[in-house]
Amino acid sequence: MTWMLGAIVLLSCSVSVLAQDWPVVGRDAGGARHSPLKQINRGNVTKLQEAWTFDTGDWSDGTEISRSSFAATPLMIDGVLYIPSPMSRLFAIDAETGKQLWVFDPAIDKSIRRNLFVNRGVSTWTDGKKRLIFLGDLQGRLWAVNAATGKLDPGFGDAGKLDLRAGMADGFPEAQYGLTSPTTVCGDVVIAGALVSDGNPQGPSGDVRGFDTRTGKTLWRFHTVPHPGEPGSETWETGSWKDRGGTNVWSMMTVDEARSMVFLPLTSPSYDTYGGDRKGTNLYGNSVVALDCKTGTRRWHYQMVHHDLWDYDLPAAPVLADVKRDGKVIPAVAQVTKMGFLFLLNRETGEPLLPVEERPVPKSTIPGEESSPTQPYTLKPPPLARQSMTAAELTDVTPESHAECVALTKGARLDVRMYDPLGEQDQVLFPGLNGGANYGGASFDSSQNLLFVNTMDVGGLFHMAKRREGAAIPYALRAKKYEFFTDANGYPCQRPPWGALFAVDLGTGDIRWKATLGEFDELKRRGIPKTGTPNIGGSIVTDGGLVFIGATSDRKFRAFDRDTGEELWTTSLPASAFATPATYMGKKSGRQFVVVAAGGGNKYDKVFTGKIVAFALPKSEGAAK
Repeated sequence: MTWMLGAIVLLSCSVSVLAQDWPVVGRDAGGARHSPLKQINRGNVTKLQEAWTFDTGDWSDGTEISRSSFAATPLMIDGVLYIPSPMSRLFAIDAETGKQLWVFDPAIDKSIRRNLFVNRGVSTWTDGKKRLIFLGDLQGRLWAVNAATGKLDPGFGDAGKLDLRAGMADGFPEAQYGLTSPTTVCGDVVIAGALVSDGNPQGPSGDVRGFDTRTGKTLWRFHTVPHPGEPGSETWETGSWKDRGGTNVWSMMTVDEARSMVFLPLTSPSYDTYGGDRKGTNLYGNSVVALDCKTGTRRWHYQMVHHDLWDYDLPAAPVLADVKRDGKVIPAVAQVTKMGFLFLLNRETGEPLLPVEERPVPKSTIPGEESSPTQPYTLKPPPLARQSMTAAELTDVTPESHAECVALTKGARLDVRMYDPLGEQDQVLFPGLNGGANYGGASFDSSQNLLFVNTMDVGGLFHMAKRREGAAIPYALRAKKYEFFTDANGYPCQRPPWGALFAVDLGTGDIRWKATLGEFDELKRRGIPKTGTPNIGGSIVTDGGLVFIGATSDRKFRAFDRDTGEELWTTSLPASAFATPATYMGKKSGRQFVVVAAGGGNKYDKVFTGKIVAFALPKSEGAAK
């Protein structure tokens, strides 16, 4: 029995260490972003103070090179933080002091114009002897970096590097193909999606591939746009599948290792607001797709937008949740969306666990377009974002804002609902191109059955414009004010609220609570009630009864009561935290830390930095008792 006792002790130690670490961007492979730590709790969270700040030095305000967005969530493994900067430099940092241990620089070409310099995180794998950190970059390269030394692993790919563009972008040498989100590891397979352009109907492939973690050898490739004869190919007009752009995974994937399943949040096919050249429902666009980790074989799929004409791609990692219902535990997948819908699916079959119905939607008036006659609507929970507007709902937060938004919308169609197809007249679009929910996704506390989701209500003002003779597509999206329906101060042009944090009971589909998320200080000074702000980035939840979130454009970091939604603690950051935080326990000090990337920039904050900020309780009371 000695060997059994030893195994139990070893397992206990392993579980204890795991509880202290943050080894995956979602903390666990299923993306729940839940920590069992509770040293920081409801009773003492107001005593949090800055423990250290680390400056990567990597940021750009767009004056010389493209803008940056520091959107990464760090990994914390055995006392070390691993986090990529917006320019994809990988830093190893002492998790308790903020001291740099090493840095790996893939030396991306910064002269290429991009939407954003961004990297949302890394993934890791170990065989028990060595640990690798997998770093993707904007140029489509996957690097295997030794976690201990910061040096490339010579056994992986070409001396530690894989060129992921090869075989995916061969016919489009100038087109965008890169990684802005971490790869996903399932057993001995590292799984990669990519960011590809959605601005042209044809372009690099959005296929998802699995590679051997030791060698980099390609193990499988899943066609996100089915080839002729494959399941789903009948949803594409003949020939329209070929070289189709988009339909990719630019965001994060999640894994159920016990079932050997990886879950993909797929985006819209290109071009994303005109589909006359891709008639059909267009699988696997805008779908959650479950694959076998080892073979890439499709297990099931569920499409959440048919024939997308609004750029409503799935922007966030599917969250794997064990849902308690009627005394049973059901393995589920929760997918948040730009539309404000929350879909809850059976993890093994893809069948909805909360009711969904197909509803008729208006027909497109654009010549040559064949919009889908119906779209899926969730019945529970109710929408978590604004899905309509009327002219009477124009903002009235200030007389100046109202006047500006009235002038901005002169001649535009204001009385709209979601899934109203865009026409040649300016019209408001709700939700806007960024949602609703975005890459911040959701966090889940299984003990409470609660999923925490932040969303924003920021619309767009667009129309479809006829293009020149001979263009690849006859119509393209144009904006009177690209990309947000806001005034010069950044105030959305409809009445508040403009941002919210929700707690949803996954057992019933009911909203447990809703809290306004963020505020504009200048409006607060004028006595205007809390409005919420645009927000992008996500939450984490802890057994201290807290939900931590940055995300807002007001450069604040907050803690909410998990059970009630009461805002318990707020602090200012050097710039907005458009990233998801992490929390962990220091091995040496016994202190719990909460850390977040505060990089500002993106499209919501005019302050840019490359800083990471860590918070902890004062040393006098922060150490484990």
